[in-house]
Amino acid sequence: MAVEPSEPLSDSDLLARHVAGEPDAFGELVRRHRDRLWAVALRTLGDREEAADAVQDALVSAFRAAHTFRGQSAVTTWLHRITVNACLDRVRKAATRKTSPVNDTERFEQLLDPHESAEAPAERQDLHRELLAALATLPGEQRAALVLVDMQGYPVAEAARILDVPTGTVKSRCARGRARLAPLLTHLRSESAETDEATAERNRTPRASVPPPSRPRDTGTSDPAAVKGGGGRA
Repeated sequence: MAVEPSEPLSDSDLLARHVAGEPDAFGELVRRHRDRLWAVALRTLGDREEAADAVQDALVSAFRAAHTFRGQSAVTTWLHRITVNACLDRVRKAATRKTSPVNDTERFEQLLDPHESAEAPAERQDLHRELLAALATLPGEQRAALVLVDMQGYPVAEAARILDVPTGTVKSRCARGRARLAPLLTHLRSESAETDEATAERNRTPRASVPPPSRPRDTGTSDPAAVKGGGGRA
């Protein structure tokens, strides 16, 4: 039976239907989560082609391994874990080839979100590119933790479930990653502060002067002000 668009199916329901042989169930699951999976892969790997391949590998693995899902975590956590593992596999392979995407300006230009590319100030785009370049210098495990916690906004506990490690490990990886990034990002913080201050100065509206009090006007008895002041009918 095909998935009815109006049915409020949960992720686990869709996965169960996929396991049962329903052809459209897994596609609906992918449509729900592919944007976040793509964002995690792109920011972890720093390369669009590598990220696309990692997400494809992860979804193929999830498609084939759906019958092993036991509901011990949310389906989205399970999908993210598979995606992050696919990314880390590619990070390790890239390390053995001694390659790095850090110096490819065009590549980092493509990492910006569409609305940022179209609307954000050039200064913010430059800062974003430099941040991604610095992030790409971290070991894969630290990079994945920081992407999930600092860039995607996942709670540490959820990131731990995605990475399948204790919460303390996530905190440790984030702390080590932030410490390694700090020397690289010090100038970005100062530039960002200067940019924000300049923008605020440009947008500051001059304070309007207080107009002098107007002279009393000759009001009729129907004027509420005159009534309040005693100038109207008793």
